[in-house]
Amino acid sequence: MWALLALGSAVFAALTTILAKIGVEGVKNSHVATAIRMAVALVMAFGMVSLTGNWDGLNGISQKGWLFLILSGLATGASWLCYYKALQMGDVSKVVPIDKLSVVITLILAFLLFHETATLKVVAGAVLITIGTLLMVL
Repeated sequence: MWALLALGSAVFAALTTILAKIGVEGVKNSHVATAIRMAVALVMAFGMVSLTGNWDGLNGISQKGWLFLILSGLATGASWLCYYKALQMGDVSKVVPIDKLSVVITLILAFLLFHETATLKVVAGAVLITIGTLLMVL
């Protein structure tokens, strides 16, 4: 099931980029576009919590959980602000590969912070993603 959800995430992320590129055309300030996207995402997320009746889940979040969820939200906001500005200024075919270097950066952080195993297969994949990104951008 997790693989199907991950695939769904990839499909929706791809649609997000295409829709965003169209949406930022003619927008004077990309931050306005980002704010609209974030507001819609916020309404959708809380709508799902309401729809599923999971408001009691708030009680189970520790102080550490709150801190890191807030920091994650700030990182998401910063990422989206950069992404929308980059989409507004550049070609999708250049912006997206660079953005997807987040996979490689995430793996490096997972190895360093969570001591996940850096298998040959995972390292080779990360190297290939990096090479692919360079080929697409240069």
